[in-house]
Amino acid sequence: MGLRIKILSGFLILSLMLLIAGLWSIYELSTIGSSVQNILDDNYRSIHAAKIMKEALEREDSGILLLLLGKWEEGRKILTSADSLFKAKLKFAFDNITVEGEQDQLKLIESRYDTYKNLWKMPIVDTEKEGNLDWYFQEVHQSFLAVKKSINELINLNDKMMYQTASALKSRSNRAIMPGIIAMLSALLFTFIFTYLVNFYMIGPIIKITDRINKFKEKRAPFDVKIETHDEIYQLAEAIDHLCASVAAKDSK
Repeated sequence: MGLRIKILSGFLILSLMLLIAGLWSIYELSTIGSSVQNILDDNYRSIHAAKIMKEALEREDSGILLLLLGKWEEGRKILTSADSLFKAKLKFAFDNITVEGEQDQLKLIESRYDTYKNLWKMPIVDTEKEGNLDWYFQEVHQSFLAVKKSINELINLNDKMMYQTASALKSRSNRAIMPGIIAMLSALLFTFIFTYLVNFYMIGPIIKITDRINKFKEKRAPFDVKIETHDEIYQLAEAIDHLCASVAAKDSK
């Protein structure tokens, strides 16, 4: 194998190692980016829907208080609007289930909300319930708190999943760094090996050839350099050996 092929092979191997490490890192990072983004988007949408449900629930509570004050038209308007918004976001949350246990939590919210709604959808104005704060605090408000608690648990469930996703991102990012570290260590090791081989098979023989040529010039010492590899250096040594033998033959005449 010629010197050109040997040197070229060394650089090609080094380049291939770096290319594989680079492609590996790019693949890991792109996979992390797409998967984590999808998970975070889903969790964020669920949290956003839950927050709107909680706001709608609080508006309903305000509407009930208006009914207790005898303001039927204002109270019913707020209750109808808030109820429609609550149901829309609850349906959205059911269609966006991504976390284990989220469906059960949504069913609990739905059940508790139905109980809560049954309390205020019956007439309040012009009944014994109008102005009845005991009924409000003992039944309506307690049911309101139960629904709100379930919504907060849904938010916490998705918050926990987002935290776990962030922790997983850290772990996967460390794995994405590993190819680069492996490539650098491998390249460093290969550089040492390649440098040793260059010195052993090229630099060393050239130094020997130079030293023997100088000794031949000064003392006519035999040129006895033996090259193990059959490459350009071997051919150079053979040519110099023939030249030295020719010069020594002329000197002996």
